[in-house]
Amino acid sequence: MLLSGFSSLISFVFLGLLLLSIFALVHAALQREDAYRAADKQTKPFWLIILGITVAVQLVLPMMLLVLAGTVATIVYLVDVRPALQAVTGRGRGSGGGWSSSDGPYGPYNGNR
Repeated sequence: MLLSGFSSLISFVFLGLLLLSIFALVHAALQREDAYRAADKQTKPFWLIILGITVAVQLVLPMMLLVLAGTVATIVYLVDVRPALQAVTGRGRGSGGGWSSSDGPYGPYNGNR
């Protein structure tokens, strides 16, 4: 009984990682090619291949080591590349909301200048 509960928990974890990888792949596919170069990151085809292989491995051959490697690649994309692309394309935190580079969590550091 305990083993079946653990098995279903692992299945939910694998499903969550698969959905995260699919989200990263779709996001990478929707970005412009020049945004990757402007953000000084790897090229769009590089990320599409890496994330596509990750999704394929998680769908076809869900071995723990391969899933872990794909998860690391997905997290690198989501934590490093995605915010850089959003900053370059103007869809990040600093666009359109009146934020400046000197703003802190409670307002501007420069005395409202």
